[in-house]
Amino acid sequence: MKAAVLTSPRPISERPLQINQVPDLQTKLGHVLLRVRACGVCRTDLHIVEGDLTPKHSGIIPGHQIVGDVIDGATAELPQGARVGVSWMGGTDGTCLYCQRGMENLCDAPTFTGYSVAGGYAEYALARADFVFPLPAALDDLHAAPLLCAGIIGFRSLRVAGVEAGERVGLFGFGASAHLAIAVLRAWKCDVYVSTRGKSHRDLAASLGATWVGSETEKPPVELDRAITFAPSGDVVIAALGSLRKGGVVAINAIHLDRIPEFDYDRLLWGERQLRSVTNMTRADARDFLALAAQIGLQPRVTVFPLDQANEALLAVKNDAIDGAAVIVP
Repeated sequence: MKAAVLTSPRPISERPLQINQVPDLQTKLGHVLLRVRACGVCRTDLHIVEGDLTPKHSGIIPGHQIVGDVIDGATAELPQGARVGVSWMGGTDGTCLYCQRGMENLCDAPTFTGYSVAGGYAEYALARADFVFPLPAALDDLHAAPLLCAGIIGFRSLRVAGVEAGERVGLFGFGASAHLAIAVLRAWKCDVYVSTRGKSHRDLAASLGATWVGSETEKPPVELDRAITFAPSGDVVIAALGSLRKGGVVAINAIHLDRIPEFDYDRLLWGERQLRSVTNMTRADARDFLALAAQIGLQPRVTVFPLDQANEALLAVKNDAIDGAAVIVP
């Protein structure tokens, strides 16, 4: 099969992904073999390719927002030809303290799609059957792919932040995940305040119904009940914290953060303000979000790239050169 393979992490400008023919995948017990229809491009893929995340092994195929058809390993729940989605969490041990307490997103020995096992920048993918999700017919391939990580993790971020209907919520950074989260917030009748770099991103936020839009560290004109940061920048975290009311919450949605600058505790954190990190997702998050996305008719902005242009897709994500999400189609 054809696949985009990472042998040695390095800057995406050096085109580290090689488009190669690799051995066909063999179905194994408890797994399903998928013919890949589409695979969303995530900023986490960029962190893997550039080495911000320590490589698990050489020759990995990235990609963890996979839409595909079951072609082998079918079960009663996942019949032959079923259209399913695969996300970042490719499996858990099911036995650790966190799994036993219903916090599988914090599993001590997780499997990550496109990082510890081969992902979806390929013609075919192998996935653990209990970690794939049947996709609602209302979500077509291109628009379902970005939902499978950017959408789910954005939804979990809203949950971690404790967002309630009708609140004032800040989104700091407005890429693939935030432009999906705003649709959920609008459905929940929240007022959304967006701080982000890039005129095109600010224009997109305004077009999607943001109450107010400003630059990446600009303070909204009102105190926020909740804020979620989507940029891997400590400066942005501090900006979000400085925008909260007393008792408010900032949820940091970043698998990698450059730094946390020194900050004034008395001014920014005192008053029972809270900083929380968002880690991975659970299968319950995925099922709940996909059902909600179908219900509200969520339609991400997408830019399509062929598999041969996987490097270019990641470069576009790094440079904020596209609005919404990038999707690779084999």
